[in-house]
Formats: sequence, C-alpha cells, structure tokens
Amino acid sequence: MLLSRNYAPSDDLTPFIRQHYVFEAHLPEGFELVDKLMSETAFIRILLKGDWAAGLRPGEWSSFGAVPLMGANGVPMPVRVRGPFYVVGIALRPMGWRSLFDCPASDIADHAVPLSERWGALSDRLHRDVAAAADDRGIVDAIEHVVRQRLADLGNRPPVESMARFEHVARHDSTMPVADVAGLLGLSTRQLERTCKATFGHTPKVILRRSRFLDTSQAMRGLGEPSTEHLAALRYFDQSHLNREFRHFFDMTPGQFEKASTPLFTAGLNLRAEGRA
Repeated sequence: MLLSRNYAPSDDLTPFIRQHYVFEAHLPEGFELVDKLMSETAFIRILLKGDWAAGLRPGEWSSFGAVPLMGANGVPMPVRVRGPFYVVGIALRPMGWRSLFDCPASDIADHAVPLSERWGALSDRLHRDVAAAADDRGIVDAIEHVVRQRLADLGNRPPVESMARFEHVARHDSTMPVADVAGLLGLSTRQLERTCKATFGHTPKVILRRSRFLDTSQAMRGLGEPSTEHLAALRYFDQSHLNREFRHFFDMTPGQFEKASTPLFTAGLNLRAEGRA
C-alpha cells in the first residue's frame, strides 16, 4: 500500500520550495518495485527507511546516500525500491535554484548526487532533524529551518522572477512557442535558454515538451479535472507524434502506458496535480 501526503511550504519559502511530501510504502520485505521517474523540478529526497536506487546507466543501479539531490528529468530515470520504504521529499522551485546552490541546475539534470556534496554538514543535519521529528508537522518545520539556514549561508540571494513566470507558462500553456515565451518574458531566445539551463536544468523546448507530456499523462491516469479546452490544446499533430513523445519521455507508447502499472510515477503525477497552482 502506497501512502502520500503533501504539504505547501510556508509563505516566505514559496519562491524556493514548491511542495513537501511524505511518501510511505508498506510493501513486503524482499518485494522489488521497478518504475520510472519524470520530474520537472529538482528534488531533495530524505530516505528514512528502505532501499532506493536509480538506474543512471543501463544495467547498473546507484544510490546516493541518505539524502540524494535528484535533478529534473528530460529523459526517464529508472528507479528501484526494495521492501517497505519511507521517504520525505522537497520539490524545489527553479526560480529559487541559485538561492540554494552554487552550481547550475544543468549540472545534475538527469542525474543525482549526495546532497552533502553541495550542502556539506547541513545535509547531515537535515537528515538527523527530519528523522527525529515526531510527526509530519515536525518534519516540515525541520526541513524549513534547514532551508532558511542554507539561504542565509548563501547571502539570501534573490530568486529569478522571470523563471517564476516561465514556470507558470510551462504549467498552464505548454504549447506556446519558445520565441513567444521569450517575448512575453522580455528576454531574447538565447537569454531564455541560458537562464532555463541554469535554473531548470534543461532548455525551454524540453521543459515545454515535458510539461505537455506530463499533462497528457495526468489526463490518462485520471488525475485532476482538465477542461475540454485544455485537453484539446494538448493534442499532438498525429498519433506518430504522440508515440514519439511518449517513447522519449517514458520509453513506452501511449497504449503501453495505459496498461502499465507505474505506482511511483503516478504518485509523482498526483503530487504535480495537487501542486499545480
């Protein structure tokens, strides 16, 4: 049984955190679950119980310590879980990336690293304080206290406001041409591409294509209540175009996806649907 609980961040942290979540799976010991992730934002995951691994290379599973920093995905990331698990996560806002990290988001896109490589001892403190929390409210408070300390350590750098506007476009109008998006934001297409790579980790085109794929996947999984107009806007040129996008972002055709069991990916879609604003 998979249980997911999601929480909005405190008001002062909304430029940096999209959502907190607590994810528990009461699976039998020895049970192995293999799925894929397709995250449009970087995540910090705090592993409190269970055996998680990511397949960054064919046939090879890697883990990244108790607190991995996982980049946004432009291609699917295979993941494997063994036995019951308990994971706390922080979905990061692209607009706040440079306020929390000294490297561009592209450095970890489609990849993962131990958070300790970027945050040092603060990563250990994050794990310790979250593990010691008595309940979900305590978990969120522990996370936010550490995030505020990290912001202070880096001098409270301001978020990139143009990327908040681009995130909104990607979430709500993913069929908009890149040149039109750049004009809307008052940027050249080259400036938009450079800034997106630094904060989202991918190019604007990939971000928009991925958002469209995820919107379509949500509709196919029955998550949220998309309007008729929104679903019409998501239509691809033809079936071969839709097939190509699904193969690129999930290694499946739409027909295969409809029949497949994807509990971890579906949980991510549900997290996305609940945090759509």
